[in-house]
Amino acid sequence: MISTAFAQTAPAAAEGGASMLTGMLPLILMFVVLYFIMIRPQMKRQKEHRAMIDALAKGDEVTTSGGIVGRVSKISDQWIHLEIANGVEIQVQRSAVGQVLPKGTFDKNAA
Repeated sequence: MISTAFAQTAPAAAEGGASMLTGMLPLILMFVVLYFIMIRPQMKRQKEHRAMIDALAKGDEVTTSGGIVGRVSKISDQWIHLEIANGVEIQVQRSAVGQVLPKGTFDKNAA
């Protein structure tokens, strides 16, 4: 009823290092592709955004990440004051600036 069990012999270790490298190659390749497709462009975008925020000056016309358009009236280390209409000024964090608009885009008297 019970058959005899035979122990299997271990496969001959011809080249242990080469088989390990072959097994790791797809994982390494995926990481390299992920780096060049996702990580590197994101780091480049962050660097460009940081440079844009550092270059802000009084009088620049900007759009915030929330969609508010205004002209920079005051700048401090962490905050900027945006004039969004005549006599209406708001305070936002510098990092909330989404983009700097070309001069003359924002007209406070319109609408």
